[in-house]
Amino acid sequence: MGRFAFLLLLAFASFEALCFAADDDTVFYDSFDEPFDGRWIVSDKDDYKGVWKHSKSEGHDDYGLLVSEKARKYAIVKELEEPVSLKDGSTVLQFETRFQNGLECGGAYLKYLRPQEAGWKAKEFDNESPYSIMFGPDKCGATNKVHFILKHKNPKSGEYVEHHLKYPPSVPSDKLTHVYTAILKPDNEVRILIDGEEKKKANFLSADDFEPPLIPAKTIPDPDDKKPEDWDERAKIPDPNAVKPDDWDEDAPMEIEDEEAVKPEGWLDDEPEEIDDPEATKPEDWDDEEDGEWEAPKIDNPKCETAPGCGEWKRPMKMNPAYKGKWSAPLIDNPNYKGIWKPQEIPNPDYFELDKPDFEPIAAVGIEIWTMQDGILFDNILIAKNDKVAESYRETTWKPKFEVEKEKQKAEDESTDSDGLSGVQKKVFDVLYKVADIPFLSEYKLQILDLIEKAEKQPNITIGVTVSILVIILTVLFRLLFGGKKQPKVEKKPEVAETSNNQSTSGEKAEEEEEEEEKEGTAAPPRRRRRDT
Repeated sequence: MGRFAFLLLLAFASFEALCFAADDDTVFYDSFDEPFDGRWIVSDKDDYKGVWKHSKSEGHDDYGLLVSEKARKYAIVKELEEPVSLKDGSTVLQFETRFQNGLECGGAYLKYLRPQEAGWKAKEFDNESPYSIMFGPDKCGATNKVHFILKHKNPKSGEYVEHHLKYPPSVPSDKLTHVYTAILKPDNEVRILIDGEEKKKANFLSADDFEPPLIPAKTIPDPDDKKPEDWDERAKIPDPNAVKPDDWDEDAPMEIEDEEAVKPEGWLDDEPEEIDDPEATKPEDWDDEEDGEWEAPKIDNPKCETAPGCGEWKRPMKMNPAYKGKWSAPLIDNPNYKGIWKPQEIPNPDYFELDKPDFEPIAAVGIEIWTMQDGILFDNILIAKNDKVAESYRETTWKPKFEVEKEKQKAEDESTDSDGLSGVQKKVFDVLYKVADIPFLSEYKLQILDLIEKAEKQPNITIGVTVSILVIILTVLFRLLFGGKKQPKVEKKPEVAETSNNQSTSGEKAEEEEEEEEKEGTAAPPRRRRRDT
């Protein structure tokens, strides 16, 4: 009995130690069980008029931070008690978000800000506030990704550069709660998890994983090197000795009348293809001065339905066997060909070597977005030093909600379509989004995502879209297997999340789309009254 009591006491002490370690590894956590007023600071900037609300997640008693209005900019920030260093050990960034009304155009990412010495104030939090890491989902138009962006200082130039994770995972396309996790490891590895499942693993110092690379190239093209005027890049040229054949007729038409064609028997030459609708009457409120002379709407001539045709018969056209088109000299190898010119390489003045990223500390967590959607709910924001802590929160805070929502969604799908078609289509879309994330299809990812989005809006074309994506996959596989070399990588400029000008995030795209809609709305001419039947 004494031995049993000792073992029980030891087990209890171990459990307490484990709990203490978990608490010690939790740097920041907000469940939003209590109102955010007084803890989170809403930006006073004029552009950010979106109203944040402390609201329950639909179908749950669990509260979160809610985006309550459409087509608004939102900014809110929570300063940490102490800055979090990313240079020591592991760091885990995790949060939940739910698109309760779906997501067509909007972001739901978090910004982990640098200390205020970098030049920002909580009440003035905006797009220019300097961050260390930006992480989370973003979807609008061709953009469909879970961002992971590191802002890193070049020790040579002193410039802060945005380094975007290449080929990030896609955003789940449903209205369920999802949990996003980024694990930064001391061996320069970063892992991106969605709902606890690893979707991406990358190395901060690998040029294959981040664009632009953290470590610049040793050499760069010489900006002062110019292509010589006599440099000939034409691999092929027209044969200067070629002569157009005497019998080459450039004026022969592509098509000619088929002289052998005969007008079908029973053709109604004197019958028009359309006639005035005999049942149509002029509306009583029709004003000839205001609406113009009334004309009866046209209908197909019923006499033409049983006849081979109506109206004037004309011989059909056929390809002209004598057609050759414009003559051009055949191409031959260019004896002066020198290849594609490139400037010579010179040492990169901004090059530096790096063993580990020089992470800036995290002093605050902020949400700064522009979205066309409302109903975006943020919850259970966590910063921890142990991925086991993040796993524990997923099991206790996220998973129970997700399971309830998934069962409810399944029931709704089954009731929406008795044969289960909508549920099947959803599964197809989920698979297609996973297909888009396959690395060897990276060149075609945007094309595939565009096809999927069209199918989501027009479910009747799901089969056609699936076939189109299958053709893309087979084409790429064929090239890889029989083309003699791997599919070339397409270098793309990173999509800008904050200060760069090359591309835009979903927020900027949403703003552009709204402005365009407003322009179209004001420019539309007044509609004429219809000639009703």
